[in-house]
Amino acid sequence: MSGRTRLTLAAWGATLMASGALLPLVKPATWIFTAAFVLALVSGVGTLARRAPLARPLTLLAQFAVALLALTVIFAREQAILGFLPGPQVVTHAVELFTAGAEDVSRYAIPAPDTEGIRLMLVGGVVAIGLMVDTLAVTFRKAAPAGLPLLALYSVAAGLSGGGAGWLWFLLAGTGYLLLILAESRDRLSAWGRVFGGTQRSGRPGTALAAGGGTTFAPARTGRRIGAVAMGVAMVVPLALPGFSGGLFGGDGEGTGGTGKGGGTITAVNPLVSLQDNLRQPEDREVLRYRTNARDNSDMYLRLVALDQFDGTSWKSSVRPIEAVPKQLPWPDGLSQTVRITEVTSNFVASDGYEQKWLPMPYPAGRVDIDGRWRYEPTGRMLVGDDKQTTRGARYTVSSLDVQPTSTQLAAAGNAPENVRREYTKVPASLPADVKATALDVTKGARNDYERAVKLQDWFARDGGFRYDVEVTSGTGVQAISRFLKDKQGFCVHFSFSMAAMARSLGIPARVAVGFMPGTTQTDGSVSVGIRDAHAWPELYFEGAGWTRFEPTPSRGSTPAYTRGNTPSGTATNPAQPQQSASAQPSAAPSASESCTPQERRLGDCGPEEAVGGTTSDGSGANPLTVVLIVLGALLVLALPFLPLLWRTRVRARRLGTAGLRGPEETTARTLAVWQEINDTAWDYGVEPDESQTPRKTAARIVRVGELGGEAADSVHRVARAVEEALYAPNPRPTAGLADEAARIRAGFHAAADRRARLRALLAPRSAARLRWSAAAGWSRTTTRWSTRRDALLSRATTALRKPHREAN
Repeated sequence: MSGRTRLTLAAWGATLMASGALLPLVKPATWIFTAAFVLALVSGVGTLARRAPLARPLTLLAQFAVALLALTVIFAREQAILGFLPGPQVVTHAVELFTAGAEDVSRYAIPAPDTEGIRLMLVGGVVAIGLMVDTLAVTFRKAAPAGLPLLALYSVAAGLSGGGAGWLWFLLAGTGYLLLILAESRDRLSAWGRVFGGTQRSGRPGTALAAGGGTTFAPARTGRRIGAVAMGVAMVVPLALPGFSGGLFGGDGEGTGGTGKGGGTITAVNPLVSLQDNLRQPEDREVLRYRTNARDNSDMYLRLVALDQFDGTSWKSSVRPIEAVPKQLPWPDGLSQTVRITEVTSNFVASDGYEQKWLPMPYPAGRVDIDGRWRYEPTGRMLVGDDKQTTRGARYTVSSLDVQPTSTQLAAAGNAPENVRREYTKVPASLPADVKATALDVTKGARNDYERAVKLQDWFARDGGFRYDVEVTSGTGVQAISRFLKDKQGFCVHFSFSMAAMARSLGIPARVAVGFMPGTTQTDGSVSVGIRDAHAWPELYFEGAGWTRFEPTPSRGSTPAYTRGNTPSGTATNPAQPQQSASAQPSAAPSASESCTPQERRLGDCGPEEAVGGTTSDGSGANPLTVVLIVLGALLVLALPFLPLLWRTRVRARRLGTAGLRGPEETTARTLAVWQEINDTAWDYGVEPDESQTPRKTAARIVRVGELGGEAADSVHRVARAVEEALYAPNPRPTAGLADEAARIRAGFHAAADRRARLRALLAPRSAARLRWSAAAGWSRTTTRWSTRRDALLSRATTALRKPHREAN
């Protein structure tokens, strides 16, 4: 097996080993076989193109074309021309698949289902990274920079998994990169160490191996030992450092919704992302514990965030300004003094393993006593952590209102304010007609919005034949709602989203709340809330009662008393009701349309979405497609400074190539190419070229200005004499060792230069100015050719116009 073939296989294997970090994100993980097959095709085409040989840009173009054809056949055969040629319909279909894949990634908890969009994103991304690795490591023989795309691939996987990609996948990715480096090192050694290697392998008399000394391939063996030691140090050292207690083994948990043994962290930056994952946990883990003076806490849901926007894809929270937590929270919007209210005080202690940006609180809270960097969002009445503040280990006290409206009061509720109706009854134009039709059919005979809301709740929870199932992955968009109404199985997200959407279609203001159910009372009187208590429920607005909870999910939570028809009568308020004061009056919530300065965005003053580091409230977090594009863009930016180096390396290899010489013309061209390389090398180290000088005077000038001596100076003069012979001799003879002479001259310049000059010659060679000259000359030739053709066309047109005129005369 040749060294380049071995390097190709190493690049292919390294890419697949790094992509292993993506396997836990999607189930089933059969996409990896598709990616391996397409990547093998790309590597095979690269091998054939390099053997042809084709120019490096043509090799890359051929590989890209094959990858595009393969992906077209696999993902868009029906839209392709002749079943394999990409056309406009293929591009449109690919964009649709990528969009659907991004939506699926944001919608589903890990592991996500293997949808077609997700599969295209995974396969296409791995093939793109593999093509970059193959180009850098094999085509350009630069295996070290090939680690950047491999690192990007692993980083994307670790980012999507919330940092829980796992030490095994890191070990696998790192091993693949080391194998790639070793393959390149072995290939480089074989170029100059073949004699020594062959002697040692043969064990012929007189060699070190025959005498019992030496070892086989000592440099390669040493490289493998260094790689193994480096990998071991990378895994072991973080475990010993106090600042990296988790090390690569993730001892503190497994990221979002993790249930790692030993008290793993439950990280849920957006509660909706991990809601389904939390409900699927095999072990219910405590997230917080509280004590309350409420006589009955069955209705005391702990609310995190309110989702008030429905764009047809998912529910999410509006971007609104946040402010300092007031000493007394404003009086709830729409809540009348005639509704029975009881003030409840609760003391909370969050688990050390529960990290959340939103603070769980009963709704509506009137006062919150908590230390730390917390901010208040008035419209949703939510507290959100600022500057990395989380609920981890938090202790706080909440005074909340237990609102107890009667069915009579809700039925007699007047119209909601116009601004509330305008914002909270919006439904996307893409909402299927059967959603509203079903809502109208279910609520037939209802006399008011309250009766319509109760009919919707009872239809979902009791009369409609729905079944609770946390394994359903039907999504949350408009089509998913329509599908859910037909399949009639899902979990709290589907029930709450569907009821809120149907209520809005009937003109009832609605939104979705995400948080926890009340929890389980313990023997000591405290209440424990576990990760399986995560829940979502709809809130509907009724003037006089404000935002009111409903419970459409069967077998979950408690049905509110005011929806059961036997609610307390009368309008007297409890003496414990907080007195209305200036601080408790309804206040206008900051408008979501207010401008947000960069400083406010950095501090999280633009709403809960900005406060959590830019994640969206629909659970999407960072858009995976955006992440991939940003990583690829960053890699491109990082590669730009190395373009002169790559170009200079390519030019040097072409000039000093070892192709056979067959005639005087090739001998002359070969000699002049080496002379050109020597002049450019001198230019890179500060000796500017002078085309007016003869070869002999140019050689003397290079030696003098470049301060060359010894073998390097002699080499310059020998090559100069060979150039004179090639230019002026009747039958120039081939001169052996010109490439070696050029190598010695380059080594002489390197030894005579300081560190700064060496770096300048390597990374920013002055001879790269020839690229600009070449581009200018090419542009000049193009414009001249175009001008000539234009003049010829004009001349022909003029002649054609004059001919009929002459014939007529």
